[in-house]
Amino acid sequence: MGKRPYKREYELQVARGEHENRMERQRARRAMDKKGVSRKGKDVSHVKALAKGGKNSDGYYLESPSKNRARNGEKPTSKK
Repeated sequence: MGKRPYKREYELQVARGEHENRMERQRARRAMDKKGVSRKGKDVSHVKALAKGGKNSDGYYLESPSKNRARNGEKPTSKK
């Protein structure tokens, strides 16, 4: 088995636009940490899914992982 092509994987991530979304998620997590909010056991959920063109400026909040991941990009019915 050969070496894993990390450079190629990164290039593909950038080409598919996944890299920018990953950076948006990271910025949202860091912003929550900076506010002093405990994220333990929670996901940072975006109001408009990043996969559907959302950004942090659209808004984000903490949500349980099961709710955040079960939605599959659908608009949330209520924010808590």
